[in-house]
Amino acid sequence: MTQATVEEFEYEALPENASLAASLLAGAFAGVAEHAVMYPVDSIKTRMQILQPTPQAAYSGVINAASRITTTEGARTLWRGVNSVIMGAGPAHALYFATYEHAKQAFGGNGSGHHPLAAAAAGACATVAHDALMNPFDVIKQRMQVHGSVYRGIVECATKVYRAEGLRAFYVSYPTTLTMTIPFQSIQFSTYEYLRKVLNPSGAYDPMTHIMAGGVAGGVAAAATTPLDVAKTLLQTRGESKDIRIRNCNGLVEAWRLIYQRQGLAGFAKGLQPRVLSHMPSTAICWSVYEYGKWFLSRDNMDKQPIMI
Repeated sequence: MTQATVEEFEYEALPENASLAASLLAGAFAGVAEHAVMYPVDSIKTRMQILQPTPQAAYSGVINAASRITTTEGARTLWRGVNSVIMGAGPAHALYFATYEHAKQAFGGNGSGHHPLAAAAAGACATVAHDALMNPFDVIKQRMQVHGSVYRGIVECATKVYRAEGLRAFYVSYPTTLTMTIPFQSIQFSTYEYLRKVLNPSGAYDPMTHIMAGGVAGGVAAAATTPLDVAKTLLQTRGESKDIRIRNCNGLVEAWRLIYQRQGLAGFAKGLQPRVLSHMPSTAICWSVYEYGKWFLSRDNMDKQPIMI
């Protein structure tokens, strides 16, 4: 067995003797990098998905939104709530990737050839664990992103939302979030794994492959699940609305019915452009950072083992 073959095999999954902390750290760094870098575009997406925006927050597109927000509210407004994402993304993504690696191995996804169903199933398992931890942080983030938000920080936001709406406010969107993210991650993981193996059949570490495969996978998954994301935004920001029907909206079906009544089919595509624009680079960043972490851990592991020739 050559050194290249050993490195190739060891890289595909994290080395067995890699510490749990090191494995989780790779996922945590990937999550923070993914969400933080493209956060301003995510803020624009949230604003564009609000069902009944104020005249000051009705935007015709991404460029129009960015220009008006920075001009009237200041560029820092686009970063409101980013601390919530950073706090939640680290542990949530650590759990996410640890679950994915374990599930992919269990489902036979690390074998030779293409295994889209194994990758999709592993992605779904990872999503359930990730969203359970991340959902409250996402609610806080979106409450701070909306136009006219009065919260000065994430602690104040969490406290006021809890006092006014109770614990349920942080999880009312969880079923809808899972309905969206399970197909999103299944599409993303299966697309990524397929493209990674097509673009790089050897399986060796190649940053450009991870960037390209991750970007395409993120864009495809984001576009396909935008209607679900519109409903999620409505549920997570409902407490900031003065509309009684929006404030009392309790689930995906009711949210979709309300969106259709107010905006027709076009309402389900609100925020499509910024959603795709944010997910393509952020997913590329996430996968490239995570794959680098896997490669680094595997390389460090190989330095401590005898090489079979």
